[in-house]
Amino acid sequence: MNSQDDPVRALLAETWASWAERGAALTAEEWERSTRLPGWSVRELYAHVAPVPEMFSGLRAAVLDGRPEVVDGAGILRAYNRPGGIAHTAADQVAEAAEPAVLVARFGVEGPAALDGLADLPPGVAVAHPLLGSVTVGALGEVALMEATVHLLDLIAAVGGPPPAEGALDFTRALLARVADPVDFIEAATGRSAAAVLPVIR
Repeated sequence: MNSQDDPVRALLAETWASWAERGAALTAEEWERSTRLPGWSVRELYAHVAPVPEMFSGLRAAVLDGRPEVVDGAGILRAYNRPGGIAHTAADQVAEAAEPAVLVARFGVEGPAALDGLADLPPGVAVAHPLLGSVTVGALGEVALMEATVHLLDLIAAVGGPPPAEGALDFTRALLARVADPVDFIEAATGRSAAAVLPVIR
């Protein structure tokens, strides 16, 4: 199996390429511009989303036998966003903002190379996870694509530019819908309930 056989990996690589292309065109003023995320500049937003190659290379050593405890991205997001989950406890942490050239290289060179290095790991392979016990490689990829897409909208709101790729938007919309309770989501979406379904993640 290679990354071309996995639509999530292909979309993630495409989305990272978009981050790299946009970052290469930013001015010094735009890198320091505030975003709609309180306390985060564009550079800090890039630092938050930028792939860290060491995290990808570590996945191979974390491969486990047996069935994983979490099998999809929606499961990871539900766990992260439950009361007391990491989405709440670490919400205000800001990644160290590296120099723009370093951040652009993570999206355009280092991250894609690390992703290619895992192309032989099928999405269903289980890996150890420090908070969730074990998850699939595919679930981690789904969350990475969602994060890259949601925060790309934050970037566009700050500095403008074309929208994310349609495939990334479609995937992210579907993933976020799967996080909610299905009955609650369907009834709210069809006007049959006034239940507070959204937001599904912090």
